[in-house]
Amino acid sequence: MSDPSVQHQQARPAVPVLHAQRLDEVLGAAPERGRGRYRPRRVGMVWRSKVFRAGAVIVALVLCGLVILALVREQTGPEGFLVGLGLAVLPVPLLMAAFRWLDRVEPGPWRNLIFSFAWGACAAALVAIIANSFATRWIATATADPASADTLGATVIAPVVEESAKAAAVLLIFLFRRREFSGVVDGVVVAGFTATGFAFTENILYLGNAFGEDQQLGSSGFASVTAGTFFVRIVMSPFAHPLFTVLTGLGFGFAAVSARRHRVRRIALPVLGLLLAMGLHALWNGSSAFGPYGFYAVYGIVMVPAFGLVTWLAIWSRQRELRTLAAELPAYAAAGWLTPAEPSALSSMRARGMARDLARHWQPDRTRGRAAARAVAEYESFATSLAGLRRRARHGAVGPDFGARERELLHHLWQRREFAAPALTHAARLTAHPGTHRAHHGHPMPTPYGNGYGYGYGHSPGHGHTPGYGQPPGYGQPPGHTPGYGPAAYPPPQPYGSAPPSHRRPPA
Repeated sequence: MSDPSVQHQQARPAVPVLHAQRLDEVLGAAPERGRGRYRPRRVGMVWRSKVFRAGAVIVALVLCGLVILALVREQTGPEGFLVGLGLAVLPVPLLMAAFRWLDRVEPGPWRNLIFSFAWGACAAALVAIIANSFATRWIATATADPASADTLGATVIAPVVEESAKAAAVLLIFLFRRREFSGVVDGVVVAGFTATGFAFTENILYLGNAFGEDQQLGSSGFASVTAGTFFVRIVMSPFAHPLFTVLTGLGFGFAAVSARRHRVRRIALPVLGLLLAMGLHALWNGSSAFGPYGFYAVYGIVMVPAFGLVTWLAIWSRQRELRTLAAELPAYAAAGWLTPAEPSALSSMRARGMARDLARHWQPDRTRGRAAARAVAEYESFATSLAGLRRRARHGAVGPDFGARERELLHHLWQRREFAAPALTHAARLTAHPGTHRAHHGHPMPTPYGNGYGYGYGHSPGHGHTPGYGQPPGYGQPPGHTPGYGPAAYPPPQPYGSAPPSHRRPPA
């Protein structure tokens, strides 16, 4: 009896080498979700230009950053500012890495995350420091009681102002980057990056002021006030601001997957999330009013369980995205757009990473290997977007552009299929048969391309391709919707010269 591992090695697919022309096509293909659709240029409407709008946003955030930098430096002094900056930056990479890990299934574009972080660190922080100071001074003047003004400002004014300022970033991405905001995980990640930026600026201020107090007490280095502030804000509760704002992000995330006919729910869920964020923030800020152990009681009874619950919900949502891939993509495999093994590979993070590694090492040099791995990563992202789009269509959460968006995503998959399909199919086999997971970097690649697969692509030999084959009816329409919603069938993918292959399997 033959060794199964040998059989799997012999059946290993041939991945085409990226030649210069195909390399340019892969590197030039649109990596972000939503790109690739032609949009006519509007002459004379400068404000509609993407370059103009992006430039205006960047200039506004830079100006906010310069102003908040000057204000914080004025309050903390030069030495306090440097100390606060050095200590406040410590939790930032860990928080960003955690939120990016949640986003690995369908990674959103970095431009959204950079905008979110910059908004929190610059715009939201500037609004908060100005509004909080003005409100506290006005209350102190009106009541002639500075102590009560500080307490009221911390427990009522600050939560409302700060959470509203941070929620503005989530709202902007939800409205203007709707394609890239498709579910709960996107809401959590965008809100988390915004709150991480806000907490970074706020920690500079608190730690810098604490260092200044130690200096006034005659200490030459990090003394009790600075150490205590660092322990509370950086060690014990670096997740505080992200936890508050993630509640808002959850509201927007659930609204994104709600049926379009439920207008009240789509508005009420973000508002409810914002109110919960404000309430938890107010409870946290006012914990000292509950006695000498009030802070620790709120921390242990409310904050830690809430953090655990939100973390579980975020991870569950991430796993649901993988389950969506396994449930929705087999329809496209049956139509010939994917190989039969791809849905299981795409629904496994281990197989997805293995596929990128296979594509990288099956190329003759490092440059082409990186391009092939990038093509596989983009393929995985577009396939995830496709599965999510189909799932939202089942729940009535898509618009009339469903058919165009589905064709667009399939077009992006078609561009990268020759590099991604063999790697994903082989990764599925390796994960299904762990004993075959041997070193794979130096093996020769069998030919012709695609042997051993249920379906081929294009005009590859051995797959029973029928020229001019059209797409099966029903695509371009949301599942479960009435006929006539979107185009009835796809045109053949162009300029690649062929439609999906025949449903016939090649001879055994």
